[in-house]
Amino acid sequence: MSSIEIRDLTFAYGERCVLDGVSLRVGKGEMLCVLGPNGSGKTTLLKILSGVLPAGDNVLVNDRNIGSYDRRELSRLFAVVPQENPVNFPYTVTEIVLMGRASHHSSLALEGKKDLEIGRQSMELTETFALADRYLHELSGGEKQCVIIARALAQEPQILLLDEPSAFLDLRHQVHTLELMRRLNRERQLTIIAAMHDLNLAALFFPRVLMLNDGKIYRDGTPTDVLTEETIETVYGIRVAIRRDASEQVPQVFICPIS
Repeated sequence: MSSIEIRDLTFAYGERCVLDGVSLRVGKGEMLCVLGPNGSGKTTLLKILSGVLPAGDNVLVNDRNIGSYDRRELSRLFAVVPQENPVNFPYTVTEIVLMGRASHHSSLALEGKKDLEIGRQSMELTETFALADRYLHELSGGEKQCVIIARALAQEPQILLLDEPSAFLDLRHQVHTLELMRRLNRERQLTIIAAMHDLNLAALFFPRVLMLNDGKIYRDGTPTDVLTEETIETVYGIRVAIRRDASEQVPQVFICPIS
């Protein structure tokens, strides 16, 4: 049984078509990276999957129309790490992370021992426990991103959606975050769908990548299948050279010098 099934999904903002006839399945416990240039539909696809934008009858989650889930049910299924996280109130890191527990108890109930423990574990996994008493607005962009990932993990979702998870992060935290995603995928069978721009990080950490171009699926498969010189030149309009690691499994993308 597929975790997510998308059937001929088309979506437009007014007269501008952003997704055009997209169909795919993401099985339980898969890791999928969605690639493509700006405006190709990556963020819109994630918003539809999380229920922020309407999907009509074109998206099924666990064989059930996504529109039939209420907000509480959706928040137990999906956790989302968006590109931007505006917070207009002086919340501490602990308070932000514990917001991820909201769907697990009534709106008026206080966090219990289990909630606090899950919050602590989520902060430790994302290396944010040392920031627990700091206010979110005091943190760097990278630190904020790690806190929002901790909040998502505190939801204990079945499916994790990430829009540019490595944005604002330095190199060490980019690698740590994606290694954590891979570990959670293996240990918890967490389904992970991430939209990214970094082709090399996608190739290194994701066994399946999907390339969008003008709102359509251009390629879908392993990094070796998708990240070819021809595909990247067609989709991004730039010439690259592809090299492979010793195992011949992980392609590395190098931009060709401009003549």
